[in-house]
Order: sequence, then C-alpha cells, then structure tokens
Amino acid sequence: MVYETQLASIRDKVRAGERLSAADGEFLYRDDVPLGELAVLANEVRERKNGNFAYYNINTHLNPTNVCVYRCVFCAFRSDLREEKAYLMSDEAILARGQEAVDAGCTEMHIVGGLHHKMKYDWYVNMIRILHDAYPRLHLKGWTAVEINWFAHLTKKTYAEILEELVDAGLGSMPGGGAEIFHPEVRDRLCEHKADAHNWIEIHRTAHRLGLRTNCTMLYGHIENHFHRIDHLIRLRELQDETGGFQTFIPLAFHPDNTGLSEIRKPSAAMDLRTMAVSRLMLDNIDHIKAYWIMLGIETAQAALHYGADDLDGTVRHELIYHDAGAQTPEVLSVEEIARVISETGREPVERDTLYRRVQREGTDWQVGEAILAS
Repeated sequence: MVYETQLASIRDKVRAGERLSAADGEFLYRDDVPLGELAVLANEVRERKNGNFAYYNINTHLNPTNVCVYRCVFCAFRSDLREEKAYLMSDEAILARGQEAVDAGCTEMHIVGGLHHKMKYDWYVNMIRILHDAYPRLHLKGWTAVEINWFAHLTKKTYAEILEELVDAGLGSMPGGGAEIFHPEVRDRLCEHKADAHNWIEIHRTAHRLGLRTNCTMLYGHIENHFHRIDHLIRLRELQDETGGFQTFIPLAFHPDNTGLSEIRKPSAAMDLRTMAVSRLMLDNIDHIKAYWIMLGIETAQAALHYGADDLDGTVRHELIYHDAGAQTPEVLSVEEIARVISETGREPVERDTLYRRVQREGTDWQVGEAILAS
C-alpha cells in the first residue's frame, strides 16, 4: 500500500510539473519500480521539453596527452611519463587534428586529457589559441573543472582569471567531466587528490557567471549507491537553480576494464536506462539529457531516447578515454549512420551545434540557425 501510494504521488508530481524530492529519487531506483513505469514518466518530461526531436552534432575529440599527475582508480586512460603508452601531441599534430575536423564538417572539438606535470599552463592556453586562430568556426569545448583546478594550482590565479584568459584565447564552452560522484564517501576513494565537489561546483558557477555554458556529468555503476547518485543530481539541480548555465546532463556508465576496479561488472542495460530515466525526472531544470552512444552502446542509446534522453552526442572521432576502458562501440559514426540510429526509434534527427542551434548544410558549407525549440 505504501509502495503504491508513493509511486502514485511521484506520478502526480511529474504530470503536474512539480519537483521530485531526494526520497522520490531514491524510491525510483528500487528494483521493484518497473522500468516501464519509469520510461512512461521520463518520456513525458522528455517530450514536454524537446518534442520528438533527437539531437546530434558533427564533432571530434582531442585528447592531447594521456600523461597525468593524478592516479584515479577508475581511469584506464592515464599514463605515467615513462610508460610505453604515454604520448604528448605537438602543436603540429594538434593543428592537423583541427584541419581533419574542419574537412569532416565538424562544428565542435571536445578537448580533454591528462594533466601533464611537465607542461606549463601556457601550453594549455596556447592549444586553444592556435586552434581558434586557425579554425575560427570550430567551437572549442574544452577543459573540465578538474583541469581548471589544476591550472589554478599551477598559476595561483583565480578561477575567473583562468576562464577569462581561456575565453580570450577562443574557448567556447566547457564539458562536464570530472564530476564523477560528489559525495566524499565515494569521491575520496575514487580520486582523493583531484578537485573535490566544492571546487568542481565553484568552477562551473564561475563559468556560468562569465557567460560560459557548460555540461555536467555523473559517473555511475562503481562503488556508489542510490543515495550517492541522488545526492549528486540534487547538487547539480541546485546549481542550475542558481545559474541556469548547464546545457546538458550526461550520465556516464563506468567501464571497468584496465582500471583499478576491474573486478566490478559494468552496469547492465537496465541500470543504464533506469539511471537515464531517474536523471530526466530529477533534473527538471536542465533542458537536455544525453545518451552517449560511445559509452552505452548503440542499442541501449536508442532505447534511452524513450527513457528521457533527447541527445546521442555526435558522430565522434578519436575518442580514447572510454575505448581504453574497454568500450566496444565504433570510434566514429557517419552522419547517415547516426541519423539512421535515431530514425529507427521514431524520433526526428536534428543536427545541432554545441549551443543547441540548428545547423543547416548546403553542400560542404554550413550555417547556424536559431535555437531549437520543441515542437
């Protein structure tokens, strides 16, 4: 009886557009709450916000180095300086990656990587500057809050000073990586030395105040539990109430291969879809939820478009971080393939730019239109 009453209360709140509580969120993670029920509710919110659209962009990834001062237990990408797999891209290689992106019709380059202890702050700023100068139409979405925190450590500058310098160099927006799980019970075991929850949130708050739009993420399916996930989502929701600067939330499933947690089984498709739906229901003030096909797999990402997600990310090129952790998905999808993946679900594929404006193409040229509104 109590179960039915609580589920009915949540159903009524969702349909009235009322905010769910932490207790509501934890309840929805119960195994005895049917996935089908979650799908119906999350899909209602998804269609209320984004109609039948499903978004994608034409993008590429740039991971300029895998050498990293941190030793996060969940990371398969990082390398020590003297390891055989260690690499550091030259300016020439970085610019060549930019030319490849432009030739492929990309509108965005997603830039994240290791924190190389021998590279100065100026190297990171210069990377943005040379790419922006050479390819001014390419939107540069770069540097997570963890990297910004490292830059502050290197320079003793404030977060605002660093972000202003990066924007001046050509930075267009920030990705949402490095959030992992905010609660210290988990974060201290996963990545105790890198930016904590307070600093991650403060960096994004500062970025939003300066007019930078950012994404946000949550890494799930490792040592956290339902309470930690809901705590994480509520902290994001509270910052969005304050600033309105988040564009997209991306739930990231943990891939254990080649990590310090390799004994853990990766999340099931059912957990992926439950997390997608709960995220859509809890984050009532964030417009977009992304089903990152690289991480989920194409079939689960397709299903997620009916569990609250409205975005599949992009065509993607040169993604290394998830593939180093055992992802079996392709490294890149063509525009035709990603449009087919979306259309098979009954959704309408819409190419967007990083800021969710419709991209209109004619031959090899493209133009950005108005912000996309739900039908």
